Amino acid sequence: MIYFDNAATTMIKPECVIKSNSYALENLCANSGRGSHSAAVKAASIVYNARKAVQNLVGGDDVIFGLNCTDALNTVIFGTARRGHVVTTVYEHNSVLRPLYELSRRGLIRFTAVAPDAHGVIDPAEIERAIRPDTYMIIVNNASNVTGAVAPITQIGGIAKKHGLLYLVDGAQTVGYVDIDMKQSNIDYLCFSPHKGLHGVQGVGCLCMRAGAPLSPFKFGGTGTASNTMAQPDDVPEGFECGTLPVHSIYSLITAINYYEKMPLGQKRNLAECGNALRSGLSEIKGVKLYGKYSLLPNVVCFNLDSMPAAAVGDILNEQYDVAVRCGLHCAPLCHKYLGTTETGAVRASLSYHNTMSEVEFFLKAINEIAK
Repeated sequence: MIYFDNAATTMIKPECVIKSNSYALENLCANSGRGSHSAAVKAASIVYNARKAVQNLVGGDDVIFGLNCTDALNTVIFGTARRGHVVTTVYEHNSVLRPLYELSRRGLIRFTAVAPDAHGVIDPAEIERAIRPDTYMIIVNNASNVTGAVAPITQIGGIAKKHGLLYLVDGAQTVGYVDIDMKQSNIDYLCFSPHKGLHGVQGVGCLCMRAGAPLSPFKFGGTGTASNTMAQPDDVPEGFECGTLPVHSIYSLITAINYYEKMPLGQKRNLAECGNALRSGLSEIKGVKLYGKYSLLPNVVCFNLDSMPAAAVGDILNEQYDVAVRCGLHCAPLCHKYLGTTETGAVRASLSYHNTMSEVEFFLKAINEIAK
């Protein structure tokens, strides 16, 4: 199989990540923070070291581990909710839009979704214009999971700081592909899943926070702390990590970060070259409509074939060419409304560090044949 669905999850993992995950499953899966025996202490040490690795990677102060990026985003959105207004964008994933919609349905908040400019890029000036007297938060995804459009998160962070607003960034599509410095970009909360750009394993999500950023518990249960009371503790991070943590996934996260930080520059250039070749090649095929023009992640390419539903293209690629892509609405309804693809959906081909130019060439040949 040629796997071009890496924006959903990377299927091919580095050998070192696979080995570390297997090793942890066999040897290290005690319950962190739930005992004083040597195995529990070892598990707690792993979790501590993983927090430090994530902090060093993105420049955050505190790290909370959850189920995935969606879980982390929900934790922030519900854990900071108050009566007022939120500014976001039409590029957001449903992991942001649905919590906001639910809060608005309850009558607690209102939100404004800013549309991109004529170039398909979020204009910081439009974000600032959307701010109201009761606005308390700005939420922006670092890159659209549909088109790959990259938002100017540092400029938007400056606006958030200027107006004294909380600032949440969804880094699901960028961490591992784009360097992020939370302090430089004035980010209060950054959420991501290691199983995407970092080529880690599934089962853990990361919520990185600025020290002192407000957050109230969103989930309730055992934390290993303050066990003498039924009240949920709000200490960071333990008060937000209810239940058993996936120690094996967290252990392999350390390896994934080390792998990324030591990755040869040539491997990163190869990803960009493959992505650029894919977009360029598709632009030359008659009947292909590409989405997104400027400031794009090179490894995310979104398109359609004239008069052909995206699902049909995906089925042909899967059944006749053994190529995996993502087709449909990509859990981003406002983005598809903006693109005009609500009825047809769109085809997304997304690459990782393990894809090759020969795979890109095969894919382009397949699309050319389907188009004819």
